[in-house]
Amino acid sequence: MTILETAEFGPVARPAEATPWRNRSTSTLTSIGLASVLPVVLAFLIAMHFAMPGATALVAVFVPLQLIAAGTAATFVGGRRGIPDAILTVFVLVLVLLVAVVLGSVLLNLIRKGIHALSIQFLFYDSTYVTSATSLDYGGVFHAIIGTLIVVGIAALVTIPLGIGVGVFLTETRSPMRGPVRFITQSMTGLPSIVSGLFIYAFFVLSGFSKQVGWLASAALLLLMLPTVARLSEEVLKLVPQDLRSAAMALGAPRNKAFFQVILPAARSGIITAILLGLARIVGETAPLLMTTIPGDATNYKPFSGLMSTLPTYIYKWVSAGSEIAVQRAWGAALVLLILVGIIFTLARIFGKQKF
Repeated sequence: MTILETAEFGPVARPAEATPWRNRSTSTLTSIGLASVLPVVLAFLIAMHFAMPGATALVAVFVPLQLIAAGTAATFVGGRRGIPDAILTVFVLVLVLLVAVVLGSVLLNLIRKGIHALSIQFLFYDSTYVTSATSLDYGGVFHAIIGTLIVVGIAALVTIPLGIGVGVFLTETRSPMRGPVRFITQSMTGLPSIVSGLFIYAFFVLSGFSKQVGWLASAALLLLMLPTVARLSEEVLKLVPQDLRSAAMALGAPRNKAFFQVILPAARSGIITAILLGLARIVGETAPLLMTTIPGDATNYKPFSGLMSTLPTYIYKWVSAGSEIAVQRAWGAALVLLILVGIIFTLARIFGKQKF
């Protein structure tokens, strides 16, 4: 039994019945251990004997053996009622393992091929006078990093308050326009990225209103990010308990103060997640950027004029070049893009935990 400390009575023994999940007999632990280890050992031996590829052995040998072992152990521990839970657990763990392997292989492959291009000059120099045959010792992705930050930053600067505002409108008001707004937002969620780029290109470039510049790329990305932020913000705000709203109103707080001081802080973590997913939706998009900007090789800080390159268009350019050095540049830029996304997400999480 576990010893508990209380202010009034001192140490108190907790009864074993209070934590039934901790009460496992030796036979139960043995059956669980065998159900976990035996399928792995048998699948390995069978795969080695018949020279099976790893994927084939996993699907055709390991998963069936694991299902049989888990079902047998569940029957021994809890009777037939435990078999569905055991089968579901096995499927979930296998799917999680597959996803982890796929993501891990992509990440490791990206690091392995992109690390060779990374250097100080690759990060802080642009690609002026660089060709597909130029050595990796010259040129870099600084102009593409700046372009990505500008384009994505403008899109986020407009989208975040607008998307959260739409979510607030859909959850905190009783306007008859909520239905049409929700329908439009849901429809935009499935908007293909190339269609977004074509729309901005036709509306602004073909009409002669503007040339292909950075802010048009931000406008195209805005159409992709807005529905993600709006829909997720709406769902997060719906999860805030109604008791908090009622308590704030009962204490005499005006509706706007109740929202900003009670509801919004309660949903802050979820709204930050919505923003991060919105950024993840647009940060790697290439098609709308190709339609709305003209990539350049020099650093451009002006989103309203001049050529502007971004990391996705930089990767597309050098992959299309075809030479081995050009492809290495593309791998390096892809790794830089991954690092940049990781930095943005980490900073957002850190600031999201701060109390203001």
